[in-house]
Formats: sequence, C-alpha cells, structure tokens
Amino acid sequence: MNQKVSHALRIGLTLLIIAMLVAFATKVNWHSIWASIRTTSRSMLLAAAVVNILSIVVKGIRWWVFLRPIGAKSLPLALRATFAGAGLNNVLVANGGEAARVVFVSRSAHITSAKVVATLALERLFELVGYVVLLSLAATFLDLPQPIDRIKPFAIAALVGMGALLMWLLKRPDVVETVAGPKPATWQGRLKRYGSRFVGTIAAVSSGPRFIAALLLSVLAWGLQVATYQMTARAANFPMSTVATIAALLLVNLGFLFRLTPGNVGVFQTAYAAAAVAFGLDRNQAIAVALLIQAQQILPVTLLGVALAPEFIFKAQKRRVADAPGELPSLSRDARGNDTPADPPA
Repeated sequence: MNQKVSHALRIGLTLLIIAMLVAFATKVNWHSIWASIRTTSRSMLLAAAVVNILSIVVKGIRWWVFLRPIGAKSLPLALRATFAGAGLNNVLVANGGEAARVVFVSRSAHITSAKVVATLALERLFELVGYVVLLSLAATFLDLPQPIDRIKPFAIAALVGMGALLMWLLKRPDVVETVAGPKPATWQGRLKRYGSRFVGTIAAVSSGPRFIAALLLSVLAWGLQVATYQMTARAANFPMSTVATIAALLLVNLGFLFRLTPGNVGVFQTAYAAAAVAFGLDRNQAIAVALLIQAQQILPVTLLGVALAPEFIFKAQKRRVADAPGELPSLSRDARGNDTPADPPA
C-alpha cells in the first residue's frame, strides 16, 4: 500500500475513533459517575488491584514456560519484561509493549530475537486460547446478551481450529534450523534466516506438558480477571452479577489483539457499559466502574513496569529499532552451543 494512502487511513481512523469517543463522552452524566466513584470502597478496590497484578504475574509465568527451553531460565527476567511490556501497552496503541519486551529479553539473556519472538507467539496464542475457551463455555452454559450469544458458533469453530493447530504443533515434523554460515548479505537472506530460527524454535519448544501448563495458566489468568472486574463492581456497590461480569470481560476483550487507543481508554468504557445495559443496569454507574477497573489496570501496572525495568521503559523505542529483523546482530555459539550475539550489548 502506498505510504501516503496508509498514513491518510491511519489519520482517518484516529479521527473517527476520537469523534466516537467525544460523542460517547457528551452523552453520559459525569456528575453521577463522579458520585459513584467517590463512594467506592477503597479497601475492596485495593484488593481488586492486587488480584489484577497477580493475573499479570501468571501471564509472566506462562511466557517463562516457553522461554526456559531457549535458555532464558530467569523467572524474574520474564516477570520484569511482562510488567514493563504491560506498562508500555497502557501508553501505546496496538499493543506496542509486546514487541518491546521481546527486545528486552533478547538483549538481557543474549538470545537472538527470532527465538524470543517465537516464544511470545506461543504465549499470545494461549492467551487467545484461554479467551476462546471462556467464550465458548460462557456462550454454552450461561444466559448471555444476544450479541455475544450469536458468536457462539464462531467461538466453537475457533476453539476447534486452535485445538487442531496445537495438535499439529505437537505432531509436526522436525524442523532444521539454519544457523551456520556467514551473515547473509541481502535482506531476503537475513529474513529467511530469521524465519528459520522462528519456526525452528516453535517446533523445539512445543510439547504436551508445556501446552498443558500454558492452558492451565491461561484459565487461571482469565479467572483472576473475572475476579478483578467483580470485586471492582462490588467496591462501587454496583449490582453486577458474575454472569454479567463475564459478559463484560468477553466484550471488552473482543479485540484485545488490537488496541485502538492507548490503554484502550474510551473503547473499554463503551464496551463495558454496553454489556451492563444489556443486563438492565445503569449506564452511568457502569461507566464509573469501567473507569475504576482501568485505573487499577493502568496506574499500578505502569508504575510497577517502570520500577522493575526502568531502562526498558525509557529505552524501548531505541532498542526496538536496533533489533529490527533486517538489523539482526551477528551470532556465534557459546560453550553450551547456544546462539549469542557476537558483540554483546553493553
């Protein structure tokens, strides 16, 4: 696509989203929303924030399950990168923190970025698997609003497709990773080598025990998110049932792969309020609860990300550019046979 056309489309989409958020903001009673927030139980809200942080810890452990086989055996490193990436996701669009945390682990553990990207791809896949499992079970056994209930066939089809993909990964033929030889002179050659490392790593780390562990951790992470939403609603004295909370969680995360605004602010509130209204609840109170949920998801997580990995947060953009696939560092083998940068970064 022509660069000017692409730029124009991005500007147009941004303006459209801003216009929709402005229209949304003008139709709510901000006085009522503020009154609901002021009466919130601080202790319950704090407990919900702790549960939300635990869900991110679980996601970090899930990534670590796939990082260990490639030589990144430090759980603290995986957790630091996960929190820092989540903090960046709160201030960037399109989940930009995911790409940045790959660079952080790659540089810190001296492992080529293609291998780290492969482990992150599997971790993100199981995030999606957990979501589809929750959606399928909820649509089958719970009385959900019609818009969510209608996607039940698609959710079941997606679950079957993901199951088939995971089975194929477990039974796939051995993949020979191309690492020998000098650094390719062309970008096509570098891209081919990058892809070889990526595919080879996917094949190497895919195993039944790891998949089972990742699936259980995904179910736990989504369960903790349900608890976070429910506890926040109770803190605000909002009569949100567990079924309504699950429906809201599913709706606000429907497009979790693509955040349209930093932290999905505005879009999150709109989706949460729509789910609450579908259960006959007050729209303004629902928006107040959604603001509280996002406040505890954004503020503590971003602060923790900065505290745990300040060098990552403030230098992520520079590192991301340096670690682009076309600019891969030359690799050598260490004494244990692992790929390491020939010139380790300072």
